[in-house]
Amino acid sequence: MNSGVEALLRPYSIGRMELPNRIVMAPMTRCMATDEFVPTAKMAEYYARRAEAGLIITEGTVIRPDGRGYPNSPGIYTAKQINGWQAVTDMAHSQGGRLFLQIWHVGRVSHPFYINGEQPVAPSAVPLEGKVARAENLEYGAPRALEADEIRDIATAYAKAAENGISAGCDGVEIHGANGYLIDQFLHHHTNTRTDEYGGTVENMARFALEVVDAVADAVGAGKTGIRLSPAAYHFVTPEAGDAAVFEFLLKELEKRRLAYVHAGIFDDSVSYDYLGGTVSGFLRKNYRGTLIGCGGYTAEKAAEAINNGELDIAAFGRPFIANPDLVSKISNGDPLKPYDESMLASLY
Repeated sequence: MNSGVEALLRPYSIGRMELPNRIVMAPMTRCMATDEFVPTAKMAEYYARRAEAGLIITEGTVIRPDGRGYPNSPGIYTAKQINGWQAVTDMAHSQGGRLFLQIWHVGRVSHPFYINGEQPVAPSAVPLEGKVARAENLEYGAPRALEADEIRDIATAYAKAAENGISAGCDGVEIHGANGYLIDQFLHHHTNTRTDEYGGTVENMARFALEVVDAVADAVGAGKTGIRLSPAAYHFVTPEAGDAAVFEFLLKELEKRRLAYVHAGIFDDSVSYDYLGGTVSGFLRKNYRGTLIGCGGYTAEKAAEAINNGELDIAAFGRPFIANPDLVSKISNGDPLKPYDESMLASLY
C-alpha cells in the first residue's frame, strides 16, 4: 500500500452503508443516454468498471421533463428510464460497487429547444447570457419565475425521482444543489430576487432547498440522502453580498437532518474566496459537522492530507476516474495515473 494515501483507503460509513474506502467517483455529465433519456448498456459498463470506488455518484439525472438542459442526459421519470438505471445498478452491484443517483433540475440553465418549446423556469426572471452548453448555436435567455405552488410541486418531483432511483436499485441519491442549477439559483441573491416566502431573507432563500431535502429524506431516508452545494457561486451565478449567510443558515439546518453527506461543488478547491473566508470545503467544514465530501482538483496525497487534518471525511475525483477506471487500485499501489485528456469524453471507457 502507498503509505502516503492510507487515509483514503480506510473504510467509512454513510447512513447504514459502509464504504470500503474514501475515494468517491464524482458526478460528471456525459450526455450518453438514448434520445428517450434512457441509460444504455455502455453506461452500465462504464460505471461497473469503476466499482472499486468507495462510492459512485452518477451523472446528473433529470427529475422531470422541464428539468433538462443538455442533450442525452438521462432521466428518472419514465418506466424505461427506471429500467435503464436498474441495468446500471445491477452491473455495478455485481462488481461490488455502491451507487448514489444524482437527481437534477437545471432551472434557468436550459433552452426551449430542450423542453418542447417551453420557457425555462427559475426562482426569478433573471436572464442568463451566453451560449447554451453543448449546443453552441443556441443562446440562453430569460426564464419564467415560478409560482409558489409550482415550487412545491418541484420538491415533490425530487422526492418521486428519489423513490424511482431507489426502486431502480440505487443505494441512495444525491440532490444536485450546486453549479448554478435550480436549487442553487434559490440560494444566491443574483438569481433569487423574490419577495415571497422563497426570497428576501436567509430563511426564505433556503426554504426550497430544505423542502427538497425533507421531501427526499421522507421518501427514501436521510441516511440515503446527500446534497451537493456550491456556496462560491462559481458557475452560472454571480456572487453577491449576503450569499454566505444563506449557506450558513442552510448548513446549520442540514446538520439537524443527519443526511448521508454534504458534497462540495467546486472545480478547484484550492481557490480561496474572500466572502467565504477561505476555500469552499473550508467554509462547509466550518459550518457543517456532518460527513463532508471534498472535491475539486485534489491529488490522492492532498486528499489524504485533508482527511488526516479533519478538513474532509471523503474525497471525490472526477477527471482522474475518466482516465483511470482502476483509480482505486492505482492509488493503493502507488502506480502512475494516466493523464486526463478531453478526447476521452468522446466515448464511455
